[in-house]
Amino acid sequence: MKKFLLPALFAIAVLGAAPAALAQKMNSAKMATNAPAYKLQTQLSTLGWEGKAVTHGHNGTMQFTTGELLVKGNAIVGGTVTVDMKTLKATDIKDAETQGKFVGHMSSNQFFDVADNPISTFKIVSVTPLKGAAKDADNATIAGDMTIKGVTQRISFPAKVGVKGGVAAATGKVTIDRTKFGLTTMSKSLPDTIADKAIYDDFDLTFNIIAKN
Repeated sequence: MKKFLLPALFAIAVLGAAPAALAQKMNSAKMATNAPAYKLQTQLSTLGWEGKAVTHGHNGTMQFTTGELLVKGNAIVGGTVTVDMKTLKATDIKDAETQGKFVGHMSSNQFFDVADNPISTFKIVSVTPLKGAAKDADNATIAGDMTIKGVTQRISFPAKVGVKGGVAAATGKVTIDRTKFGLTTMSKSLPDTIADKAIYDDFDLTFNIIAKN
């Protein structure tokens, strides 16, 4: 519980400054040039995932390894984060043997092929403010390049961002279509997949990123 409570408290404190951060135009790639880099705090940042099959589902965590958020004034204007795919685990599976089998399956070349693709990355290319966003709601659209299993795709998603007191934070949820990254095993969209064994194409990532100057 403490592992997730502390990052949440940091995010609440920083994201309270979101309206000031959005006072600047944040979607210009030019703003990221020479912007100070705030270092990702791996112990304060969290990444959760959730995937579902027709008959069941699992959720768990992965760990950020390195990263930075680029800040101009009070606005996040860019950045990159890296995820260690070897840290993937299902927190809803309590039995050690079942956990090992699940992680092994997800790490195989049928899915993330972790041996040959040990990291995934996301590089921010734009942060665009959402006009009229409520105080506690998402206040920006982040667009960037996601690389999973060696395949890079441009994605975008809403998030809440803010900068305050030398700390930058971004939190939100993004839905990923795994088939766009070559993860087609047991896809529900494939005609030869057995119906009750199918895994849905979409999975969710929930992130809470903290970076310090």
